Amino acid sequence: MEAEIRPLPRFEYFAPSTLGDVVKLLKEHGDGARLLAGGTDLLQNMKKRITSPSAIVDLNKVPELAFIEMRGNELCIGATMRLNEIKEAQVVQEKALVLAEAIGFLACHPIRNRATIGGNLCNASPAADTAPPLLALDASVKLQGPDGEKLVLLSEFFTGPGKTVRRPDEVLREVIIPCREGRSAFLKLGRRKGFTLSIASVAAFGAITDGKFDEVRVALGAVAPTPIRSQKVEEALKGKEISEELIEKTAELVKEEVNPITDIRASAAYRREMACVLTKRALIKIAMREE
Repeated sequence: MEAEIRPLPRFEYFAPSTLGDVVKLLKEHGDGARLLAGGTDLLQNMKKRITSPSAIVDLNKVPELAFIEMRGNELCIGATMRLNEIKEAQVVQEKALVLAEAIGFLACHPIRNRATIGGNLCNASPAADTAPPLLALDASVKLQGPDGEKLVLLSEFFTGPGKTVRRPDEVLREVIIPCREGRSAFLKLGRRKGFTLSIASVAAFGAITDGKFDEVRVALGAVAPTPIRSQKVEEALKGKEISEELIEKTAELVKEEVNPITDIRASAAYRREMACVLTKRALIKIAMREE
């Protein structure tokens, strides 16, 4: 039996060429408007009737959203940059390697050719692969709305599954990553090897001086309602002399911070245990990684 082909819901389509026009359209159409960048999630959700927007605002003709550049000591990435473009960019590999590594595990090559960093973050999936590395890099996002720009720490951006602090009349303009010397690692566990949705993922960044963690940041995905930073692990390691015993003991603290669910991919108990295992492995990896 052939699957039923359902047409998309009816909607108005707009393709503005400036960021100002995007904001005007969002303000005019309110909750009924949806932004289109790569469309890898939006179109599927429309076909499934998960969402039925009255207006689609296409961002692909807005040059202000498509760039990768250094500003001083910050790496800035426009919201409509395709994930493969980010992954292959030399400046990203030099300044934010853990982000490039994480993108390499995300979906497949054709999807990465369409999917954007802004869309991956704004969809706010607890398992979004770009979120943990960006959290570990202490990134922020810049939002543009009728009242102007505002900067939001990524650690404060996600509010729940599919939810963020972005208002309906705002657009995510860019991702801003402060760059500093350090080591990083990304680990992801899925049901099969390769490009699959995370059961759990961990990104870690460490600045190491004289065998001690001068600074360390650990972020996890798919183990809580939102991607999270592990504050307990970070605080327990900062300033401490690196040893495998210390890392193993400290990684256990992750179990107190995660709040995983049971679904078709894994049980909550398994996710909690794997969050600890992946955290330990990521920290050992950055402790042993060559400068």
